[in-house]
Amino acid sequence: MGILQRAGCFLFAGLVGAVVPLGAQAAGPRNWQMGLRDAASPTMEKIVDFHNLLMVIITLVTVFVLVLLLYVMYRFAEKRNPTPSKTTHNTLIEVLWTAVPVIILVVIAIPSFKLLYFADRVEDADMTIKAIGRQWYWSYEYPDHDNFTFDATMVATEDLEEGQKRLLDTDNPVVLPVNTKIRLLITASDVLHAFALPAMGIKLDAVPGRINETWIEITREGTFYGQCSEICGTGHSYMPITVKAVSKEAFGQWVEEAKEEFARVDEPGTDSRLAQAPQAQ
Repeated sequence: MGILQRAGCFLFAGLVGAVVPLGAQAAGPRNWQMGLRDAASPTMEKIVDFHNLLMVIITLVTVFVLVLLLYVMYRFAEKRNPTPSKTTHNTLIEVLWTAVPVIILVVIAIPSFKLLYFADRVEDADMTIKAIGRQWYWSYEYPDHDNFTFDATMVATEDLEEGQKRLLDTDNPVVLPVNTKIRLLITASDVLHAFALPAMGIKLDAVPGRINETWIEITREGTFYGQCSEICGTGHSYMPITVKAVSKEAFGQWVEEAKEEFARVDEPGTDSRLAQAPQAQ
């Protein structure tokens, strides 16, 4: 296959990936996938729409510049233009190459700022959860449900069960209800971490001594994966995030079970994992 044929195939695949409806895409990442992860929240849906808009804009700009370069190479070749022009200024061209980029940037900036404000926070949240980055696992608190807490550590390769994903599944997944506006508070207890869930359009730093806020509303049931996106130490690549989205009824049942399983230790500054460890005699 020649270079032009390969370029045509990649261009066609990119255009198809940009316009194929989300519902027609396979669930989760797949080999040779082009495009973003399938959206599972309103924020991610808007991110995908913004990405598709940028794809159109940058494609048009690239094609225009390519055509302009080819025209200049052809029109002003030495054999076609043996006596070059001595023109130094052209008012119309200078106005255009200043105004057109400004207009393009304004077209990009308006939806960009709208998306930033949309993803920032939600005023009327239905519930709140708190994610705490530690070395090297995540702890979660449910302050609206008797404030129980638990740790979520990566399932070791030798302990994986059928259907679980290596380096992505945790022993205690975060269970959340669908179609619910959830306030997400993110912090850390030791070093910088970053809470990232691609399908939800979330990537926010976890900073010791600071609480960052965002929100999610999961639109479909399923299991979604993320990871720490900050280089936080030797175990950085081994602190995944597993979110299990269920119906509101199933979430209510899980909460009742979780209240008994994850009894909160109210001593300030006490790691729940250390609190559950056997005491030395």
